[in-house]
Amino acid sequence: MKNIISLATLIIVSFASAQSVSFEEYTLSNGLHVILHQDNTAPVVTTSVMYHVGAKDEQPNRTGFAHFFEHLLFEGTVNIEKGAWFSIVTENGGSNNANTTDDRTYYYEVFPSNNLELGLWLESERMLHPIIEQDGVDTQNEVVKEEKRLRVDNQPYGKFLENVKKHLFVKHPYRWTTIGEMEHLDAATLDEFLAFNKKFYVPNNAVLVVAGDIEIDATKKMVENYFGGIPKGADVIRQTYTEDPITETLSAKAYDSNIQIPAIVAAYRTPSFKDRDSRVLDMISTYLSDGPSSKLYKKLVDEKKMALQTGAFNISQEDYSMYVVFGLPQGEFQLTDLVTEMDEEVAKIQKDLISERDYQKLLNKFENGFVSSNASIEGIANSLARYHMLYGDTDLINTEIDIYRSITREEIRDVANKYLNSNQRLVLEYLPESENN
Repeated sequence: MKNIISLATLIIVSFASAQSVSFEEYTLSNGLHVILHQDNTAPVVTTSVMYHVGAKDEQPNRTGFAHFFEHLLFEGTVNIEKGAWFSIVTENGGSNNANTTDDRTYYYEVFPSNNLELGLWLESERMLHPIIEQDGVDTQNEVVKEEKRLRVDNQPYGKFLENVKKHLFVKHPYRWTTIGEMEHLDAATLDEFLAFNKKFYVPNNAVLVVAGDIEIDATKKMVENYFGGIPKGADVIRQTYTEDPITETLSAKAYDSNIQIPAIVAAYRTPSFKDRDSRVLDMISTYLSDGPSSKLYKKLVDEKKMALQTGAFNISQEDYSMYVVFGLPQGEFQLTDLVTEMDEEVAKIQKDLISERDYQKLLNKFENGFVSSNASIEGIANSLARYHMLYGDTDLINTEIDIYRSITREEIRDVANKYLNSNQRLVLEYLPESENN
């Protein structure tokens, strides 16, 4: 039996080692950071650019700019006709997309590897030659408004996070939404959009990742040809914001015309995702609510039939994170009943060490997540960009799992005691509009 266990351990260690992601990184003279990952197992390549600009870089009266630019920079360039971007990609066997958070904006294309140069050209065009005109602004304004109607205004619980953020943050731009306010976009002038582009969408505020079926030396030459001549922008100077600690429970109510069942939310302001404690909170949220066997779900949904749904999640961000626990009551149970039960589960973590069995299950889940995140070229490209830009350590793509492995049961208890106390949180009642009397 001992030999069988040793063999199994060796296989697991060998498998983990085989998942190591190799990469080469360097910086062009204009400040553009470049990361290359060669994997010739399949004839595909991902070309991506991450810009260090998100909703937190906006002004309070001009929210939504970063997300708006996610759309606007597909409008066209000096050498790409208006509306032609997506047809160029699909006609050459590719796919593409973009997304924005409070901290960064990410664009990428996936092509057959013989179209690597096309991907580089597209992203260099976006960076160097975007056409920002009133006609394009007006077009994308309508697109964003429709997106907000579909995803937020007419979506049940669509303003759930919006209301958490505006009560949890007082000074930091995290207090507004990524999609922003439509009246701010309506009021913005073309000169304001041009200034936003000039400030943030520059090579020294970006990282370029090329991952997949490439040859390193040939790719370096292409990168230099397409990006080396793009002028460096002015250094981006960001204002920092420090929130005062929450020392007593914040209470708030929000109303949603799209729901009939209320929800209760307990939200805590927690540290940056670069902080070790944030990773511990990731483990706590997984312990509490990841899957039907998790503590909150098993107790409130399965056993006591008190909730239709419950969960806990750590929304990790660059400056501050948010730890959120929520529940939707069932039958005669009240929102306060759910708070009591949720607090009881948190209190157990604060008082006692989780079991060794539960701890090993947690580690297994994070191991599986690590393997999954590196299972595709697209995933690897995203991770390489994110770890460099937001964490300042590209090799976390290989080593972050070691941080999770090193977290102890004692740390889980101590971090729960440090952050998840009733006097450090917002308690938000998210109610049907019919209760707004």
